[in-house]
Amino acid sequence: MREIVLDTETTGVEPLKGDRIVEIGCVELVNHCPTGRNYHIYINPERDMPEGAFRVHGLSEAFLSDKPVFAAIAGEFAAFIADAKLVIHNAAFDVGFINMEFGRLGLPPIVPALVVDTLAMARRKHPGASNSLDALCSRYGIDNSRRTKHGALLDSEILAEVYIELIGGKQTSLGLGSELAGRPGAGLAAVIERPVRLRPLAPRLSDEERAAHEAFVGKFKAAPLWRGYLGLAEEG
Repeated sequence: MREIVLDTETTGVEPLKGDRIVEIGCVELVNHCPTGRNYHIYINPERDMPEGAFRVHGLSEAFLSDKPVFAAIAGEFAAFIADAKLVIHNAAFDVGFINMEFGRLGLPPIVPALVVDTLAMARRKHPGASNSLDALCSRYGIDNSRRTKHGALLDSEILAEVYIELIGGKQTSLGLGSELAGRPGAGLAAVIERPVRLRPLAPRLSDEERAAHEAFVGKFKAAPLWRGYLGLAEEG
């Protein structure tokens, strides 16, 4: 299952009154594991940068002046998110802006059925508590010390970790996601090792009991399967 954790930065909060997207950050997950494939772009909003928005993300009008406009990157962005579920914190905000930009270009809007809103998930799981991204990081012990300002790619990376916790944490993959990611065909046998005792247990069977057991097993036409697990398939 392919999912895209997505965040945007904008010039304000009202897309219908002229605010525009200035940054997009995406992190790809496959079966809830990061693939290392991301999408990140700064965008020239073709307008000024209000002081309030600048204080949030630190992206100035001068910095964005030589960046591509949305029309120039719309195709590659749409291709990156195509056919994937979109995981977004407070999804109505980001989807509203993306659909506004797509609408300007005659592109189809994002289908609501493909959107997972982590804010709504968090509110259901932690009713009455603060469910901002920073609050969720604190609750789940996720390091967000780099988040001195809002940044679309960094926030997407952090949100990916929060999302995994919201859907059950590492238990959803038995805690093996990072070890198995990118290893086709890998399974439990690839990472489980036999425990080694520093001091072997003393035998509890007498020689007579052991001999009687071996005689019983010797009556089978084929070696029992369990002997293979113990490395005894060639014995007896």
